[in-house]
Amino acid sequence: MKFQRIEDLRIDHDYTQKRIAEELGCNREVYRRYEQGIREIPIWMLIRLARIYDCSIDYLLGVSDTKRHFGK
Repeated sequence: MKFQRIEDLRIDHDYTQKRIAEELGCNREVYRRYEQGIREIPIWMLIRLARIYDCSIDYLLGVSDTKRHFGK
């Protein structure tokens, strides 16, 4: 399952896959596979992504269209 919103948020913030991968502490290719839905994203990484983009995990994954701040 491709996580389009994760890619869209990255692009909207003008971040490269390399930059996000560095912030997450992983290889760019590994991050690309998460974004494309080739690999399953670990929970700890979803939490970090939600913090980076200040949004809820359900919004990040496309489950909800309501963007709430992280932790609210």
